[in-house]
Amino acid sequence: MSDIIFQASDLANKRTEILERARQGLAQIRDKDSTSLVMLPERRLRMLEEIAKWSLAHMRLDDLLRRDAAPSISDLGDLAWLRVFEADDLREFVDELHAVLIAAHSDQDPSALDEFIRSWRITARQLEDPLRRSVLLGRHDPNDFVEAPMPQ
Repeated sequence: MSDIIFQASDLANKRTEILERARQGLAQIRDKDSTSLVMLPERRLRMLEEIAKWSLAHMRLDDLLRRDAAPSISDLGDLAWLRVFEADDLREFVDELHAVLIAAHSDQDPSALDEFIRSWRITARQLEDPLRRSVLLGRHDPNDFVEAPMPQ
């Protein structure tokens, strides 16, 4: 937290100092009823909200995977898009999510987290299509492939 706590009355005559502290990361204001209020850049708030949301999802999914049965769509809830993955893939998702959450918090930047989720969602969409799933996960024999002649 901030080392300076402003009073609500300071908003009238110290607003420039309060705004500057908020721009730098955080300004704490004590309201008349002793409620502690905080001002911070919106991008930081959004980053903290995103990390909190995915941290909760990480804990919930990690807990689900500790059970013997595969998680149902109801169990997955808003993570139901992960239903196309097998248990090993879900465990990999959880492990990678953990690492990305740490990096995003450390960097104070959710872009790696956003890219991680986007990539996994794209893969999930591809696996939902039976033909794509068979191509992506099917067995490939080198004899199935032939060299293509150079176009004339």
